[in-house]
Amino acid sequence: MRDLPWPARVYLVAVIVAAAALLVRSTITSGAPVAPEDLDVLLVLALLFLVCESMPTLLNVEQFAVSVSFSASLAAVVLLGPDGAALVGLTAVVSVRPGLPLVKRLFNGAQFAVCGYVAGWVYQALEGRVGVPQVNAFDDLIGPYAAATAVFVPLNIALTLTMIGLATDVRATEVPMRAMAQFLLSYLGYGTFGLLVAGLWATVQSISAVLVLLPLFVARWAFGQYHAQQRSYDATIAALCQAVETKDYYTRGHCTRVSLASSMIAQEIGMGTERVRAIRYAGMLHDVGKLGVPTKVLQKDGPLTEEEFAAIQLHPMRGLEIVRGIGFLDEAYAGIMHHHERHDGTGYPMGLAGDEIPEFAKVIAVADAFDSMTSDRSYRGARPVGVAVEELRKSAGTHFDPVMVAAFIRALDREPWQPPRRVDSPPPDETPIKDHDDPTMPIEVVTGP
Repeated sequence: MRDLPWPARVYLVAVIVAAAALLVRSTITSGAPVAPEDLDVLLVLALLFLVCESMPTLLNVEQFAVSVSFSASLAAVVLLGPDGAALVGLTAVVSVRPGLPLVKRLFNGAQFAVCGYVAGWVYQALEGRVGVPQVNAFDDLIGPYAAATAVFVPLNIALTLTMIGLATDVRATEVPMRAMAQFLLSYLGYGTFGLLVAGLWATVQSISAVLVLLPLFVARWAFGQYHAQQRSYDATIAALCQAVETKDYYTRGHCTRVSLASSMIAQEIGMGTERVRAIRYAGMLHDVGKLGVPTKVLQKDGPLTEEEFAAIQLHPMRGLEIVRGIGFLDEAYAGIMHHHERHDGTGYPMGLAGDEIPEFAKVIAVADAFDSMTSDRSYRGARPVGVAVEELRKSAGTHFDPVMVAAFIRALDREPWQPPRRVDSPPPDETPIKDHDDPTMPIEVVTGP
């Protein structure tokens, strides 16, 4: 707790005091939060809560995971009422999740208790019946339960994000809205497990918890396999990028930055999660075709011959040949193949123009040129972000798609770009090179023998 800023400490204490006050109030008004005959229900739900809390489930949303333990709290809303739901949530204090500090366990227990109590109060206010539901009266629970879930989930997220914002530099407004919406929907979806537990309790009682856990663990295993596969994909892409960048001292880190900028544009124009992931891969691999270009051509200091420039122009096609067998790239192929096409039709390798150019290629072209201009090169220093943005504006409609340029500028206004660190002089054995990605410094080509 010493490491927390003082606003976070005050907030933590306030949430804990609120949870304690609710439990004390219930003890004073009713003598005991849970009736003796309901202790077995409380024990089963508390164990279900702890099992789920100790093994959070990964979601198909980057940087998010959710513990579905709250479904046990929502089941307690129906079976035990507000006080029982608060007690079930409070068991998060004794969570056995590896590496979870005491401060986090205290906060989690307190905020789950508050959320459970408030959700239980809403459930009762809408005339939801507390106790084991009757089979013929189950339909009457759905409306009050849905309302309780609709209160529990946003309150839980709000309390948690507030703590994160006070304890770190991350603000809720910095979380991508699309990712947050998907996270919220997934969270609400998992809330149905609580209704399932309560409904099954009428027929199989405590076995209902086991019946819920089985599909939950299957889903968790499936998500784990999915994310392990994604990590494998990322490792494959990273290895290819490293191979490309060993040929080029001044553009090391370029692939990663192009990938980031491409993702910013993709999110700005409303691409879905899977397409954003694909364009991130395309940004990483857009220059993989350099592996098929002779190093002496890439590192030539001075004008290129027509044959040498032709070799440079072939690198997008070389890139497609290299990655063609990687099945998970999907639409990324088009971005790799056509990222040097120009909006006015004067680009390469096929001279496509306007709407003929694939959307992925339009995005990567803007990201590629921007990073080239804002990075150090052997023949010039990095340009300021403002200067690079102005160059993009001037070239919109000729070199770049105007829609992509405008989207990138909007994204930069919301998420300022962090230029790469300045590049020191290259080692003596690495020759300075010129960069074909910079639209303001075209490669010189000499004709004739």
